[in-house]
Amino acid sequence: MTKTIDFIFDFASPNAYYAWKVLPEIAARTDATVNIIPCLLGGIFKTTGNQAPMLAFGGIKGKMAYELLESQRFVKKHGLTQFQMNPHFPVNSLLAMRGLIAAEMDGVKDAYVPAVLKGFWEDGLKMDDPAVLQAVLDKAGLDGAALIARTQDPEVKQKLAANTEAAVERGAFGIPTFYVGEEMFFGKERLGQVEEELSA
Repeated sequence: MTKTIDFIFDFASPNAYYAWKVLPEIAARTDATVNIIPCLLGGIFKTTGNQAPMLAFGGIKGKMAYELLESQRFVKKHGLTQFQMNPHFPVNSLLAMRGLIAAEMDGVKDAYVPAVLKGFWEDGLKMDDPAVLQAVLDKAGLDGAALIARTQDPEVKQKLAANTEAAVERGAFGIPTFYVGEEMFFGKERLGQVEEELSA
């Protein structure tokens, strides 16, 4: 029976990009599928009282420098040569995330995710600008105008909110979070443990 990796996901997190790049290899080795669950990182933070690392640890000597070093090691290990920190960071991902819900409903999620991640974490675009997001989607062969229009659909808004609430109820406090069955793993550093769980 095929196993599933539930991936609590938001474009706003560079660590979600890292994980998305590596997860297909893990899935292939373990005969698993990856189920991206769109959630709002800001909503998760607000509900759980969590903060972005730069806020939570910015005052700790050496902490953020080490976080950067660890990310550089991850990029090097996995050959993620296209990654670049978005010059507009932090970028509000609400529009892109609602667009992902719409893309999921319309059956074009698999094309939407890589196109938008590329805009956020390879091309350094201001992805909270509707015109920029539309151009990215159009370039990927999607109907950008239609997807952006769908972001105002109450059903789309409600689904994203419900996903976020369900993730918190399941135990998530940040992104990327992964579930294999009932086992929860947080952070790209736990991807090895995710693979071990799938292989057990």
